[in-house]
Amino acid sequence: MTVIENQIYEGERPLFFKNDLKLEHIKVLNGESAIKEGSNITCNDSYFNGKYPFWHIQKALITNCTFDTNARAAIWYSSDLSMSNCKIIAPKMFRRCVGVFLDKVEFTDAQETLWDCKNISVDNSKIVNGDYLLQNSLNIKVNNLDLQGNYAFQNCTNVTVSNCTLNSKDAFWEAKNVVVDNCTLDGEYLAWHSENVIFRNCKIKGTQPLCYAKGLILENCSFDEDCDLAFEYSDVKANINGAITSVKNPITGYIRAQKIKQIILDEYQRVGSNCVIEEI
Repeated sequence: MTVIENQIYEGERPLFFKNDLKLEHIKVLNGESAIKEGSNITCNDSYFNGKYPFWHIQKALITNCTFDTNARAAIWYSSDLSMSNCKIIAPKMFRRCVGVFLDKVEFTDAQETLWDCKNISVDNSKIVNGDYLLQNSLNIKVNNLDLQGNYAFQNCTNVTVSNCTLNSKDAFWEAKNVVVDNCTLDGEYLAWHSENVIFRNCKIKGTQPLCYAKGLILENCSFDEDCDLAFEYSDVKANINGAITSVKNPITGYIRAQKIKQIILDEYQRVGSNCVIEEI
């Protein structure tokens, strides 16, 4: 393995088509595509502030690194990537990647991050400004994530989320095959048009949650007072601790809570609706 230490790179493709490379204490400044079309690369304690530093990379381990504002779109079209103890300031991180494993990573401007990726694991991380996080991605496992950013997990498939705080309007829209366990979800219009989503031991906040859903299950969850007009046109099986402010025109299944303050079954119900709504 070639070892490179304490170097500064600028310009275009300074480390193009390099394999079996160990990078320590390097800086990548003005320029593009510093490390491209390579494989088996480790990078530690380094700083990036040039565009597109890791593209078309097969197998990389990145630790204790900073990707500054100009290192936008840093890692695209790559596979088998592990990153830990890193700070990501630049947007558009990870696109069309396969096999992304993140632990203790902080994103401060995570716009358009982890789009069209598959086989993703995120642990013990913090994401700010993460609008559309993980859009159109597949096979996702997230644990102990603090997220601030709207439209997270949109159109994602095969997702498990546990022990997280998600401040995200429109989270899980059109998502399929999802399990959310022991999480706090704060944001209106949660999981509309979703399919086969399970919420367990979750605290849910925000108006009009869980509408137009198919195969929706809630186990041992609680609703904040602002969770009004819930379950409109949904197929749902829900056991809610405490009260629900209002339920509107669900289609099938059942909704059970200790108190349901308002049930709205009006002329706009779907034909054949037979959802059982009851206080227990």
